[in-house]
Amino acid sequence: MKTFAKYKTHLTAALIVTAICFTSCEKFLDTDRQGAYTEEDYPYPENSSAYDLHVFGVYNDLRAYSVHTDAFINATSIRSDDADKGSTAEDGGADVIGMDNFPVLTTSGRANALWTGFYGMITKANNAIDEIEKAEPAQPNEHLKQQALAEVRFLRGYSYFMLVRLFGNIPLIDRRFDDPAQQSNVKQSSPDAIYSFLEEDLTFAAANLPLSWDSKFAGRVTSGAANGILAKVYLTQKKWSAALGAANQVIGSGQYDLSTSYSKIFGEDGENSKESVFEVQATASPSIPQNNGTQYASIQGVRGENDWNLGWGWNVPSDMLEAAYEVGDPRKERTILYASTASDKSYSIHNELMPIYPGGVPNPRYNHKILSNPSLRRSINRGSWWMNIRILRYADVILMAAEAANELGQTEEARTALNSIRERARREALAGTLPDIASNNQTELRTHIRHERRIELAMEHDRFFDLVRWGIAEKTMHDAGKKNFKAGRDELLPIPQTQIDLSKGVLIQNNNY
Repeated sequence: MKTFAKYKTHLTAALIVTAICFTSCEKFLDTDRQGAYTEEDYPYPENSSAYDLHVFGVYNDLRAYSVHTDAFINATSIRSDDADKGSTAEDGGADVIGMDNFPVLTTSGRANALWTGFYGMITKANNAIDEIEKAEPAQPNEHLKQQALAEVRFLRGYSYFMLVRLFGNIPLIDRRFDDPAQQSNVKQSSPDAIYSFLEEDLTFAAANLPLSWDSKFAGRVTSGAANGILAKVYLTQKKWSAALGAANQVIGSGQYDLSTSYSKIFGEDGENSKESVFEVQATASPSIPQNNGTQYASIQGVRGENDWNLGWGWNVPSDMLEAAYEVGDPRKERTILYASTASDKSYSIHNELMPIYPGGVPNPRYNHKILSNPSLRRSINRGSWWMNIRILRYADVILMAAEAANELGQTEEARTALNSIRERARREALAGTLPDIASNNQTELRTHIRHERRIELAMEHDRFFDLVRWGIAEKTMHDAGKKNFKAGRDELLPIPQTQIDLSKGVLIQNNNY
């Protein structure tokens, strides 16, 4: 297995802070340096521009601890019926226990982290938009300016989509403030107003972003990413026709397919594959093992001893998820990493013998999708900070198209899309496994599509939001043993009390907290 490289630059401190912190493609030592400006191609490689100085700073926040790591995992996965906190009972304290079993504390540090993390990215986006719009371009090319604005507006729109689903009524901050403290006193807007605003951002992005980038810019957002997130935005609001249209834009673009096997998608060799629509980039090297990566995998890593001391052991697959798989579905083994028992040995996808439960590890199951290559763990760090984060996969887009088509009564189209996902999954299974769904009944197809979303996207941070938008969160949580979940309260996180205090009472707490 090759080892990872950190891309270097010999330019100004500003470029060092931005470019090398985000961009990467092939992350191996025996390839040319890619995804960063060098002395040879400075100031601007082809298809790039002077505006990148502003754009990259916003991208960098995608890897921030308060954006896509600890709090993100808690709020999107541990809160759902697919996962439990894991580790030891007391680990994480009341903050994480509230995320797992409800209600989330109004003083939750993790809720506050999500608020400050995504609003921090919005602030950077607003500042970048201001700088780009008033900049004298080094290249007289209006297209590049619009492209840069589109990248930033995508990231702002995505941030607002996360915040509105997490918190509901939130402040709409659409401009740069001379005094950043003034942002704390902006009144909340309704979800409808937030959705209208972020739809404009994502629509602009879809119209002005390229279909693809040169490989040196892997990870930069595309029109496919914008349309894919738009499809999810519309689906969340039950705008079925718009959702189907946006999803079909991605499907019809010719940029993505299901050729990557399910077992490969989540490993290092599956990064930025034909399956990837929006993926947070990370990299590491023996000399810089953490600063250019994320703690995403470490938080979920097996909590054991010696070579199996890989992380906190949080976000473990639940009993309910384990029981949801059809017999022989190979996606189960790629999603659930089983500990060995005294009578049964278990092996990872890298053919590593797993520690014994109980005794060697505190939990019988772990998230297999985040397990890195052992040679890299030995040569770089056990925390696997180089692992990319999959935010939107092509299979998700296809299943969104299936759901929207079914709700519109286009059951044949829905069934065809659904079965394409099952066909990819059974390529790695025994004959007769995961047969095509034959029904064209809308109600039956709805059940099948929801099941397929759960299995295909298990542990990938969609389940909780899906349950809420389907209106079945309370019953599902109670069935999973999370009896403290209360409809009308726990679909949303509380507005962090810290933010209410900073606003001097301008912000209003969510219902029933």
